[in-house]
Amino acid sequence: MSASATEVPRRYRPPAQLGGRGPIRGKAKRRLTIIGFLVPAMTILVLFVFWPMISALRLSFTDASGFGREEFIGLDNYVEIFTDPGILRAMGNTVLYTVLFTPTAVILALVLALALNSPRLPFRGVFRTWLFLPFIVSLAVAAFAWQYLLDPQVGLLNYWLQGFGVSIGNVLQDPVLAMPTVVLVAVWKNFAFYMIVFLAGLQEIPTSLYEAARMDGAGPWSRFRNVTIPLLGNTTGFVLIIATIAALQAFDQIYVLTGGGPYQSTQTVVMQIYQSGFKDLELGFASALSYVLLIATLILSLVQFVVTSRGEKDAG
Repeated sequence: MSASATEVPRRYRPPAQLGGRGPIRGKAKRRLTIIGFLVPAMTILVLFVFWPMISALRLSFTDASGFGREEFIGLDNYVEIFTDPGILRAMGNTVLYTVLFTPTAVILALVLALALNSPRLPFRGVFRTWLFLPFIVSLAVAAFAWQYLLDPQVGLLNYWLQGFGVSIGNVLQDPVLAMPTVVLVAVWKNFAFYMIVFLAGLQEIPTSLYEAARMDGAGPWSRFRNVTIPLLGNTTGFVLIIATIAALQAFDQIYVLTGGGPYQSTQTVVMQIYQSGFKDLELGFASALSYVLLIATLILSLVQFVVTSRGEKDAG
């Protein structure tokens, strides 16, 4: 009998398990796959988000104009922001715009969402489509349309109102009425998005809660106050935050309708950034003002988030 016949056969081990290299290679391959998917997105973020932010922060400490050499001036741009009367007025106008726009748009969106969520309302789908149409239109295009509607000579709105003996005049050139007018255009343009968000939140509330409250004798207002409002807390907080951010960044309709006038009554912070950066070529100052707006937006968003979270805990 040959030696090969009496030799104990070795147990076969697949190459993938030798030395544990298979799992390691598999994990490495998965990591490379993940990195491969992340690299394009991270490259775009770095090139078009992070690097511009870092560059703008650097420019905010210089007197950069886009031409010639830049000189480091420290905090001079930030000091000027809080001492220049024109900038302080633009900040006040921004606060006024936010105070007028945010509650008006949010309340209107909530009321319409409640109406469209009612099963007794016929043609709900048609109404939702009609109300959402303004949001699809570009804000600049909508502002041009409103500019013609409000024109005191050829505007349809003045023509219709004159049939009732009412004349509003040139509201876009009135220092008192110009700001409410641009807010009205922004509310008309944006409320539909907030309405859809509220509608989604309302549809997440179980109908059994309303039935239980109705059986306990709760009326419509009581059901709204004790069921709808608490369970709509997350949605309301989200809508308030995005509406506030949109208000603080208002630019398109103001640029088209009034250009910041009359007498700078609609000059907001973003309009001032545009004026300083692209017209006056004060890129360093515009960058500093942009960072002040960014910090203010973050603080307000954080405050709203904290207040909304506490309200939900108290309701719970």
